Amino acid sequence: MAVEAIDVNCDMGEGFGAWQLRETDDATLIKLISSANIAAGFHAGDPSLMDRTVRMAAEHGVGIGAHPGYRDLQGFGRRRIDGSPAELVNDIIYQVGAIREFAKRHGAALQHVKPHGALYMELAVNEEFSDAFVSYMRKVQPDTAIFCMGMSVTYRIAKAAGQPVIREFFADRDYADDGSIVFTRRVGRLDPELVADKVVKACRTGKVTSVAGNEIDIEFESICFHSDTLGSADIAEAMRRRLVESGIRIVPVSRILAR
Repeated sequence: MAVEAIDVNCDMGEGFGAWQLRETDDATLIKLISSANIAAGFHAGDPSLMDRTVRMAAEHGVGIGAHPGYRDLQGFGRRRIDGSPAELVNDIIYQVGAIREFAKRHGAALQHVKPHGALYMELAVNEEFSDAFVSYMRKVQPDTAIFCMGMSVTYRIAKAAGQPVIREFFADRDYADDGSIVFTRRVGRLDPELVADKVVKACRTGKVTSVAGNEIDIEFESICFHSDTLGSADIAEAMRRRLVESGIRIVPVSRILAR
């Protein structure tokens, strides 16, 4: 796999009321990405913050994505919550609707839906839940992309159903040998240049080094990094510079799906 054009996405709007994540500067990050995953209220985000973040994305021509999570403000959506697929999909519908309406307010459309944290990881392995989620998307948002891991159940079901789907490469997370990300709560400060090396290598060769030290295959259409990773702005700037220097264009998801 060698890519000539790629999307870059970042989780944004992940504060609540007076509380903001440390080192998070969405106003800086929005200039360095092509897609924004906007917290939709259950793991982070409040109506005014959603409105502000959506408006900022629309003003910069950045694709607007809903970033629904488990109903877990205290745990930042990183704790798994038991619930039936129907109940959990209803939680997703509620959150997607909020971001979609704010997008309409600012003359934009919803580009994608990317579940957050533990919800993302549960969907990746839960056949019944993923089937219910994709069925909802086919009925209500048939032209809206789902962001997920390439090795996930979600990807397989969405692809088979004809739903637009974008596979992600996680710049600031480690990989297991099966191609899944190693879910961790504390990443620490990463070297931006080493992260950029990892990203360019993946784009050029379709390979990433797993935590076990093995070279594994990885296919993707979007690069993800997280605004709450320490030094996220430095990481974004290094990735963008190195991608451009390598002749890899950063483009909107619509252009990737049209290929």
